[in-house]
Amino acid sequence: MLLAVTAMAQREGRRPARFHVATESAAVRLVPANETAGPPKASIEVSGTTRTIRSNGIPAHRVGTFPNRGNPHTITPQDYAFTVTTEPAPAGRTTRSRRWLWGVAVNGVPFEAPTAEFWHGERGGWNYDALGGAVRLGLDANHAHVQRTGAYHYHALPTGLMQRLGWKADAHSPLIGWAADGYPVYAVTGDLGNGVRKIRSSYRLKPGARPSGDAPDGAHDGAFVQDWQYVAGSGDLDECNGAVIRSPEFPDGSYAYFITEGYPFVARCWKGTPDPSFRKRRR
Repeated sequence: MLLAVTAMAQREGRRPARFHVATESAAVRLVPANETAGPPKASIEVSGTTRTIRSNGIPAHRVGTFPNRGNPHTITPQDYAFTVTTEPAPAGRTTRSRRWLWGVAVNGVPFEAPTAEFWHGERGGWNYDALGGAVRLGLDANHAHVQRTGAYHYHALPTGLMQRLGWKADAHSPLIGWAADGYPVYAVTGDLGNGVRKIRSSYRLKPGARPSGDAPDGAHDGAFVQDWQYVAGSGDLDECNGAVIRSPEFPDGSYAYFITEGYPFVARCWKGTPDPSFRKRRR
């Protein structure tokens, strides 16, 4: 099977996925963020109805040591120029974020939900979740790590950024960034119309065991993205981890996304239309 997966990747002109056999979730060991990645560069400009975020992808907060045991890559400056509309609107259907960067933080560091790790290396199959812990990915205390291009990116709560922005558990989240469709992004706390409180996602683990056949063994325990399902009404947010809120930036109300403490952490879809500047480039 490994030879077949490798051959297919070579035919398609891309790097083959790593072959994994782990099937059980585990606690994620975060690498302490004690290092400085380098001088950050980021700017945000608005012209007409377009917001442009330019950056070198280097955060001002401290990061983990890279390379590390779970991540063999070194953080290097990037050349980002993301654009989003300042007047986002629902697209009429949700769009999935596979092969796209989901959004960008106010410091110019991207958010990315899925990983490039699959059970048995089968792209498009059972996808390991970054916070599932089955495969060590070298995430640091900011729930971030590095792609082989040298790009540092967040998979969940950007802890260091939140601290720099003054996030507090008893206050509305500061603006964390923007999704690729232009809607604002907040973290954990917000006001859905009845006061500021912790916001919960509406995803729950599927009951029972994974299906037999070509699926990994074991119970739906969170190791894989496919272990989770959206259950309307079980939390505060929709399937894209969003809701209509009131915030200091939008006192009259706006649809917004949340980075949550629980799965999916970073949303896996958009309600609006993502800008092409967030499409991942093949290198």
